Amino acid sequence: MLATAAAVSACSAPGSGTTDGAAAGESVVIGVSTEPDTLSPLLGYGKDGNSKLFDGLLARKADMTLEPALATALPRITDGGRTYTYTLRKGVKFSDGKPLTARDVVFTYRTVLDDDTNNTARSELAAVKDVRAVGDDTVVFTLHHPYAPFAARTVLPIVPEHAAGGQDPNTGPFNTKPVGTGPYVLADWRKGEKLTFKANPHYWGGTPKVKKLTMAIVADDDVRATRLRSGDLDGAVLPPNLAATFKSDDDKKTYRATSYDVRVVTLPSGNPVTGDTAIRRALDLAVDRQAMVDKILDGAGRPAYGPLPVDDPWFAKDVERSRDLAEAGRVLDAAGWTKGEDGIRAKDGRPARFTLYYPSGDKVRQDHALAYASDAKKAGIDVRVESATWEVIEPRMHRDAVLAGFGSTGDPDFGLYTMLHSSLAGDGFNNMAHYDNPAVDRALETGRRAQDPEARRAAYDALQRALVKDPGYTFLTHIDHLYVLADRWKGLTTQTEPHEHGFAAGPWWNVEDWQPAA
Repeated sequence: MLATAAAVSACSAPGSGTTDGAAAGESVVIGVSTEPDTLSPLLGYGKDGNSKLFDGLLARKADMTLEPALATALPRITDGGRTYTYTLRKGVKFSDGKPLTARDVVFTYRTVLDDDTNNTARSELAAVKDVRAVGDDTVVFTLHHPYAPFAARTVLPIVPEHAAGGQDPNTGPFNTKPVGTGPYVLADWRKGEKLTFKANPHYWGGTPKVKKLTMAIVADDDVRATRLRSGDLDGAVLPPNLAATFKSDDDKKTYRATSYDVRVVTLPSGNPVTGDTAIRRALDLAVDRQAMVDKILDGAGRPAYGPLPVDDPWFAKDVERSRDLAEAGRVLDAAGWTKGEDGIRAKDGRPARFTLYYPSGDKVRQDHALAYASDAKKAGIDVRVESATWEVIEPRMHRDAVLAGFGSTGDPDFGLYTMLHSSLAGDGFNNMAHYDNPAVDRALETGRRAQDPEARRAAYDALQRALVKDPGYTFLTHIDHLYVLADRWKGLTTQTEPHEHGFAAGPWWNVEDWQPAA
């Protein structure tokens, strides 16, 4: 059971307003920085797994390997990698008590793939030609072409047709009143304040010990830390400098998750300065990545030499590179960017100057942006750093640089295609830099379609080398995610995480399996 102090804090915590019968010791309140726009998988929620409301055909273990979830086993793959067959687990019910059938799986995938559905991750399922039900318990996917990582895409949460059908998937009530097969159901959602979940009585995996889970939306890092320290929160996602302040707290435990979460500067091709290859290459050479890891992340991360982390098995070792201001100067000189009396370079009367936005309230991105601007100035490039809300930033992304975050786990195709393929330029947050490199496009296509692992490796190696010669982004750091929690439960682990974290990822990725420590 939780200690008395925790019981008191749970009563005063933001999730305590929901009367769902959970005792104080069965309730957990977590502080996160953001909330989802929707809780519908049809629009992308939970697409990488770990949704507490839904399940996919497959799920990921702690070590990120795949295991059956709603399916009874991993798929049977036939026709040279073009057909995937899944058999559904028997007796699974949605949270409203109605049974899961193969028709629900078909409905989910067909709706996601519908051009009228506003799902920006649709391209991740572009290989799917058809999905059909065979009886109530068998689902067959037919692909246009072999797609090596397809099985990992079937962690996509399954939505019930009886609850989500017959309405506009973009605006319908299912977006805020979801029905799923997962371990929890949504009890209350107060936008901008909290989401409260209670245990799903129909959950096929057994009744969770944590009966109530509240995700408190606390955008400010300092406020999250203060509320955690006061006992108002049982756990929180925190930046490195604030997580470090809990090291001597015997009642708290810090969890560190490695990630694919990369901090990058987008360099829009349509901007006359950031679109110049020489400027892009010079910025790549001028940045001091290791200093950012040491000073901004307090060592909780790794230098980023491209979209894949240095410890990823697909990382091309020969693209690691050191800061080289002298070479940056030579690149700019050769391209006609000459230094003025103020130290800022110019070409044809245009100064090497551009604006770099970062989302307000994000201290880690702010520090990255300021360090980047400082490094750029040493090369004669003037970067003007500004903070703004995403409502201000989004209309400017096509012409102004942004300190952005990307990264998906599971396969190099996940994340790289949406970040780099020219066909997705300007598609929401996909390919924000409007990057267009035919060699990179070819490598992405080969990586998707090739069945031979060595052919895929060669393609992604070529892609990473091409990004060094023609960078559309300046890759800065891959950050580790830090979480601090009251040390009152056992069974907590972390996974390697994507960019999106805190809400579904974090040590609570398997909260349904937690057990009381005593």
